[in-house]
Amino acid sequence: MKLETLANAIGAELQGDGQHAVSGVAPLERAGPRELAFLSNRKYLSLLAESQAGAVILSREDLPEDFRGNALLTRNPYAAYARAAQLLYPQHAPAPGIHHTVILDRDLQIPVSVRVDAHAVIGRDVILGERVWIGSGVSIGEGCRIGEDTRIHPNVVLYPGTRVGARCIIHAGAVLGADGFGFAPDAGRYLKIPQLGKLVLGDDVEVGANTTIDRGALDDTVIGDGVKIDNLVQIGHNVRIGAHTVIAGQTGIAGSTRIGQHCVLGGQVGVAGHIEITDGVIISGKSQVTRGIRQSGIYSSGDAARPNAEWRRQVARLHRLDDLFRRLEALEAGLGPKTADEADKLENKGTEN
Repeated sequence: MKLETLANAIGAELQGDGQHAVSGVAPLERAGPRELAFLSNRKYLSLLAESQAGAVILSREDLPEDFRGNALLTRNPYAAYARAAQLLYPQHAPAPGIHHTVILDRDLQIPVSVRVDAHAVIGRDVILGERVWIGSGVSIGEGCRIGEDTRIHPNVVLYPGTRVGARCIIHAGAVLGADGFGFAPDAGRYLKIPQLGKLVLGDDVEVGANTTIDRGALDDTVIGDGVKIDNLVQIGHNVRIGAHTVIAGQTGIAGSTRIGQHCVLGGQVGVAGHIEITDGVIISGKSQVTRGIRQSGIYSSGDAARPNAEWRRQVARLHRLDDLFRRLEALEAGLGPKTADEADKLENKGTEN
C-alpha cells in the first residue's frame, strides 16, 4: 500500500514520499524498507535514527528535527498502528458451509453465509446471525443467540440461553454461561441454588482463551459493548461490566459486582463481590479491591518484588510489629500523659505550685 493511501486511511499527516509502498509491519529495530513501524514510547526514541523502516508512525512531538525518513504523524501512534495493521493484514471471511460431522437440530435454520467447522454441536432453538463462524469442537446450547460476524474459536462452550452480540470474538476454550458459584449452607451441608439467569454479551466484545463467565442466579450477567477480556479471567454470576472496559489476564471478579464504563483492570486483580466501581477507574496489577470505588482515578495495592534478603528482613520485622507496639504503649504509659488535655492539666498544676 502506498504511504499516501495509508496516511489518508488512518487519518495521519504524511511527511516524506507518498509513493513509497509498504507491505507489512515490523518492530522499529528490525523493520526493512518495505515495512511499517511505529513509535509510541519515548524510551525507544534512540532506535529511530538507526531504523531502516520504510515509514514510521509517531507523534509530531517525538519527531526529531533531523529525521529524513518517511513519517506518518498522528496524536495516537498506537491506535494509528492498529488501523494500519488491519489494512495491511485484512481478515478474510472463511468460505461458508457446514462440515458433515456437525451435529445440529434438524429444524435449525442456519443462514447460507455461516461457517461451522468439524465436530461442532448446535442445540435446539439456536439463532445464528449472518457470516458467523463456529470453530471445530464448539458446543452451543439450546436457545443461544449469536450476532452477525461473530467468530467462535475451537472448543468454546456456550451454555443454554447465552446471548452473544455482533462482531464478537470468543477465543478457544472459553466457557460462557456456566452456573455461578451459588450454594446455601444448611446444617453443615450446602444446597445448590439454581442459576436461572442468562449471560448477555454486547456487540464487539472479545473474550480470551480459557476465560469463564458465569450466568446470572436470578438476574442476568451482562458484559457491555466493546468490552475486552484477556485469557484466564473468571467473572462470577450477576456481574455487570460497562461498555469499553478492559480486563487483563488472571483477574477474578466475584458475583454481583458492578464495574463501570471505560475501566481498566490489570493482571491478577481480585475484585470482591457485591461492590460497585464507577466509570473511568484504573486498577493496577495484583491489586485487591474489597470496597466500592466511587471516584475515577488510578488505584493500587500489593507489594512489588524486591531482593530476597531485603524481603526476608521486612517480613521478620512485620512479625514483630505487635510486640513492638505493646512495648511502645507500655513505654508511653511510663513516661507520662498520652493526650494534649492531660499535658495541659499537668502544666497548669505545675504553675499553681
